[in-house]
Amino acid sequence: MSSRSKALQYYIATRLLLAPMMLWTITTVVFLLLRATPGDPADAILGGRAPESAKAALREQLGLNLPLWLQYINYMGNLLRFDLGTSLTSRGQGVWQIIGDYFPATVELAVCSMAVALVVGITVGTLSASRPGTIFDIGGRLFGIITYSIPMFWAGMLLQLVFAVQLGWFPVSGRFTTSPPQAITGLYTLDSLLSGNLGNFFTALHHLALPSLTLGVLLSGIFERIVRVNLKQTLRADYVEAARARGVKERNILVSHALKNALIPVITVLGLTFASLLGGAVLTEVTFSWPGLANKLYEAISLRDYPTVQGVLVFFGAIVVFASILIDILNAYVDPRIRY
Repeated sequence: MSSRSKALQYYIATRLLLAPMMLWTITTVVFLLLRATPGDPADAILGGRAPESAKAALREQLGLNLPLWLQYINYMGNLLRFDLGTSLTSRGQGVWQIIGDYFPATVELAVCSMAVALVVGITVGTLSASRPGTIFDIGGRLFGIITYSIPMFWAGMLLQLVFAVQLGWFPVSGRFTTSPPQAITGLYTLDSLLSGNLGNFFTALHHLALPSLTLGVLLSGIFERIVRVNLKQTLRADYVEAARARGVKERNILVSHALKNALIPVITVLGLTFASLLGGAVLTEVTFSWPGLANKLYEAISLRDYPTVQGVLVFFGAIVVFASILIDILNAYVDPRIRY
């Protein structure tokens, strides 16, 4: 076995061993923050005017009257058994069932938004870097600054007002107009194609377009800046100058040589952007009334539904941790310098 293979295996093992520690940190922080925030779940469930005896009975039933350390032990014990608990406000529905019902909508929104972000960001970044000092370069810089700084909720409401209310091009909210497609994967666009119903596919895509474009375009500024900076540096590299000296066409140099190497840092940024995507999905889903897991999380926070908030945040945290590990491993495989 070569030294490079050993180094890569050691790097992968180290990242995998750190995953439980990162998950434990996330779960502990979530538990403590929920208990530190003001408000009482008994008040949220029964109402502020409920008798104190009823509230005390509910706290005892939920285990909220136990000492904090004992609540934490029970919480971690349930997590080790992959038991996320039962919702306090969804008629006794299990948290895993809530995740199964609402997560496909968030996945559909996230995948489409990430596709928009990559296409727009890489395209604008490439045009900006390949034409320095022109209007494309200036426009690319402004695009990166504007999309990175605009608040997600403000952009969503503005686009919703213009394109949904004023122009009527897109639906104002929701995921589907009538009865949804037959549930196969939970992704309406994919389920429509699997069922062979193009009408349902275009209806689902019509509802998905505005929220995914909003979230994707705002996130594309991150990729635009990364591609523009790295592509400019790559175009000044010695091997690029050598290719020009050999008479290679500028377009071939850009696509086959410079852009390929400039996209390597994008792999790393993908993991970080994925975390931002989950955070931005909360604001986007609430703004567009998108029935996803992030919107359900917002409702659970409003109602002080401890089990649902804890379970969804731990679920999101686990996705981010393992996505980051996967990106790190992929990046180490592509770029051997990372594992030394």
